[in-house]
Amino acid sequence: MLKIGLTGGIGSGKSTVAEAFARLGVPVLDADRIAHELTAPGSPLLEALRPVVPPDCFTPEGVLDRRCLRERAFRDPGLRRRLEAVLHPAIRARLLERAAATRAPYVLFVVPLLIEAGWQDLVDRILVVDVPEAIQVQRVCARDHSTPDEVQRILQAQCDRATRLRAADDLLDNTGDRNALAAQVEQLHRRYLALAGERGSPPAG
Repeated sequence: MLKIGLTGGIGSGKSTVAEAFARLGVPVLDADRIAHELTAPGSPLLEALRPVVPPDCFTPEGVLDRRCLRERAFRDPGLRRRLEAVLHPAIRARLLERAAATRAPYVLFVVPLLIEAGWQDLVDRILVVDVPEAIQVQRVCARDHSTPDEVQRILQAQCDRATRLRAADDLLDNTGDRNALAAQVEQLHRRYLALAGERGSPPAG
């Protein structure tokens, strides 16, 4: 199976792109959603995180306050590394497990920090959805009611735009409207189906 890794900076439109692929029948496996599943109340992974997560990032009911944790982690690189050491192996294993159970020409892994985590080996091709930084800040402020300074801290913790673009095998420009984005997704979908078909072909001779 061909594995496509979708990534991009915060506010670039990864969820919109993933939804467009899903409408075309492509299996979409989202690392963030898997992280939510794995850290549900009472889960073994949540218990493993308790010594790492600041106490004020749990609600009185013991539920993980994800926004609090995200903000603290982007301010504290040491905390972020400790969280990743617990979370990343479990997320990666679950992604591969679900991909192995999928019967489709290709699968889309949505991994926001694919490049930062060094997970390039997880996928066959890296698809980057790209917008200028000013648009990222504008979108995240509107979506999350964050301040520009908060968004800038997150951007600084992620790899820069140039690094992400250099890592890309394929690129989606998300500065236009949804119709323009959908057209790009459909073109890539056809390309990925063709590539998956080539990988599944018997050797010549």
